[in-house]
Amino acid sequence: MMNAPVLHQPAIAPDPPPGMTFLRGGTFRMGSDRHYPEEAPVHCVTVGGFWMDFTPVTNRQFREFVRATGYATLAERQPDPRDYPGALPHMLQPGSLVFKPPKGPVDLKNWSVWWRFKFGVHWRRPYGPGSSIAGLDEHPVVHVAYADAEAYAAWAGKDLPTEAEWEFAARGGLDGAEFAWGDELTPGGRHMANTWQGAFPHQNLAEDGYERTSPVTAFPPNGYGLQDMIGNVWEWTSDWYAPRHPGEVPKACCIPLNPRGGCEADSVDPRNPISGIPCKVVKGGSHLCAPNYCRRYRPAARHAQPIDSGMSHVGFRCILRTCDRGFRQAGAER
Repeated sequence: MMNAPVLHQPAIAPDPPPGMTFLRGGTFRMGSDRHYPEEAPVHCVTVGGFWMDFTPVTNRQFREFVRATGYATLAERQPDPRDYPGALPHMLQPGSLVFKPPKGPVDLKNWSVWWRFKFGVHWRRPYGPGSSIAGLDEHPVVHVAYADAEAYAAWAGKDLPTEAEWEFAARGGLDGAEFAWGDELTPGGRHMANTWQGAFPHQNLAEDGYERTSPVTAFPPNGYGLQDMIGNVWEWTSDWYAPRHPGEVPKACCIPLNPRGGCEADSVDPRNPISGIPCKVVKGGSHLCAPNYCRRYRPAARHAQPIDSGMSHVGFRCILRTCDRGFRQAGAER
């Protein structure tokens, strides 16, 4: 394994778009060999320069998009029976998946114990028909399927990050560190992200101050000034999911540049083995990630998310590549 440099932000970035910060790109070690098998193997990757939103897209920002376009999310639309052959007719109603904690310990292999598909749930009604996002303007928007995130990005003149771009940004210049802020989960007892404290899924101690989502600026930014790269909500990337990373290349000259995960190139079927729905990679973990379950509150962590499914802990943020704004990449390390 070749050594990748520890990367730092340039002192001056050109012409920042509102609400974004510039990452000049570089080479880093992507993945982890110490945790879940889908994160392996560690391999060197180079990404070019890009701008990234400081925070996940908020309810306020998504509302502006909906008001400007009249867009309806997948969770607000009547499902097409042709997309769900064999589905019971009474289940083909608009809705989304909501976390509902059980009253006591349960089998952690059976996620259906704590997830419920509820009719009438969408980004404006995140916990059911009687709920609202009043007072949650600066919380991340949730219940957005992949197409919803893509639609917002297109309206904003931006894009969704690749998995490599997202992980590079999340590391904040700390190449190889366990977390986005170093190697301790709670340095000096300080909570650095909105995650789960207690025995998941029934005991939520909320020691970090939040039982559900939190404002997107509630926790310290990483070394690149990005907020909420870890915890709070999972974030969509544009990569199709594969169960492992590609292996390390033998020569430094062959390090992948701006790789894009894809089932076509690798002959990998990205479909969920249970539902048959294609999956994209989501990153960063959420407020439901706990030490006893889903320890995915790390930059290297990754998960498969069916593209038709919004959930109460899945959101997104956008990027803008330098080539998209006519900038010439300057000083990217290779």
